[in-house]
Amino acid sequence: MLSNDDIKHLAQLARISLSQEEEQKLMKDLGGILGYVSEIGKVVTEAGEPSAGELRNVMREDESREGGAYTGSILANAPQCEGKYLKVKQIF
Repeated sequence: MLSNDDIKHLAQLARISLSQEEEQKLMKDLGGILGYVSEIGKVVTEAGEPSAGELRNVMREDESREGGAYTGSILANAPQCEGKYLKVKQIF
């Protein structure tokens, strides 16, 4: 899967020097990781389609949050308030 040249190239890209022992260990570790990732890619969902790489956006409905259960106690403990908002220093 990985060759010594691949490991040397990765080390060069990362700007690190590796001993021969470290190269062999890294080759073994990366080989295991890549093997695991390829197994994950083979997983099939219940619908029969591959699940790896599935993109979908999960968003909640945009709803008004006019005050919550703790709004009053938060505003009561704030140093300065203006209406139902916390007042803070201007930064620009």
